[in-house]
Amino acid sequence: MVIRYLQTFIAAARGSSFSAAGARLGLTQSAVSTQIKRLEEDLGCLLFERAGKSVRLSERGRQLLPEAEHIVQRYQAMRGASRQPAPMAITVGAISTAQTGLLPGALRRFRLSQPAVHVNVVPGMSSQLLTQVDEQELDLAVLIKPNLNLPRHLKWTALMRERYVGIAPRGTRGDWQAVAAALPFIRYNRKSHGGHLVDQFLRRLSSGVDEFMELDEPAVILRMVREGLGCAVIPGALVDAAADRQVRIVELPGPPFFREIGVVAHPRDANETVLAALIDDMREQAVELEARA
Repeated sequence: MVIRYLQTFIAAARGSSFSAAGARLGLTQSAVSTQIKRLEEDLGCLLFERAGKSVRLSERGRQLLPEAEHIVQRYQAMRGASRQPAPMAITVGAISTAQTGLLPGALRRFRLSQPAVHVNVVPGMSSQLLTQVDEQELDLAVLIKPNLNLPRHLKWTALMRERYVGIAPRGTRGDWQAVAAALPFIRYNRKSHGGHLVDQFLRRLSSGVDEFMELDEPAVILRMVREGLGCAVIPGALVDAAADRQVRIVELPGPPFFREIGVVAHPRDANETVLAALIDDMREQAVELEARA
């Protein structure tokens, strides 16, 4: 705490201004004034002479300034001698299907080119992750493209268009209408953007379904169908539905529909070069997934 006050004292002395010291240290003028006052109380002397909004070093302040600079320099040298440089770290948000279907392959590539970078993966829903990127809690996030326009200070990079597929337990026969008429329907949560697309599809068909349950995770829905609990419509690439031998892919009637998966980030992030490398690795992995689906 005292070191911080000494640093504030030095900055104010060099700039002959509390406001200039605040701008340099990332503090408000009132915070600088408070720290200087507490340091003066602790030392038992006035460090600055105040005249309105202007300040200048007092005689005692001029005497103590070299000592304060020496103490701060010695403290910084001690810290440097006792600490190893912190490794670079990035924080990546991702929806659940991107965590399991996209990130492992992308991070395998990323690790080869950036072995010193520590990656922290944070799960969440698209709307939540978008807010966290906007508030700079995350460096970037992999999510479903929002319906609304992104804030201008954020950048969207498209990765893939994930096609929706019908799924039913292995051994089920007939087209989608027959499957949906015979089996309970497991709904992708209509409150999510991805689930809203399924809801629009069902409305276009103008035929009801025997709705059994509703949940938000395509991977869990796939597991429910695998267990014979019903049929569903989900985005199929990231959960690799086509490779699951316990389910049958059922062709959906009408034009195909997709959800867009991409990355949102601040374009001028301090780790921009590293993040760009990770996004390129995600693109390569997305191309592989789309080819496989």
